[in-house]
Amino acid sequence: MSATWEPEAPGVLRLPSGRLVRGRGLRHPLPSGPEPQFGLYLLGRRPSPVGWESHWLRWPDFRLPSDRAEAREAFHQVWERAVAERVEVACGGGQGRTGTALACLAVLDGVPPEEAVTYVRTHYSRRAVETPWQRRYVLRFRQR
Repeated sequence: MSATWEPEAPGVLRLPSGRLVRGRGLRHPLPSGPEPQFGLYLLGRRPSPVGWESHWLRWPDFRLPSDRAEAREAFHQVWERAVAERVEVACGGGQGRTGTALACLAVLDGVPPEEAVTYVRTHYSRRAVETPWQRRYVLRFRQR
């Protein structure tokens, strides 16, 4: 079995480099198939424990990450691990915070910041990145 996601699996975003990252909403059941090997969870409070390695990034609903430096490091970790592992990014509904994080991953992968939201809305969910401040966050996000 592949160490990364199947490209057609629910919620999987293919970045331009070919890296695959799954986005999902934690309020929905875990999709069938293999479990993630690493998860980044974007929530206002600590999530329930999972059976795989994970990182919690404090990020209240409809807002931005509480610690922008920690967010940048977490996004880099997800991007790097996605080369050879099944990684997922998830928030409550799988749209706003998850979409924003996926758009930042697209920027890390070489998508210009001004095109990253459109990229994620086209390839992940048309409802991704819900608020004006989330769009601005992506626009101001740089590779490093």
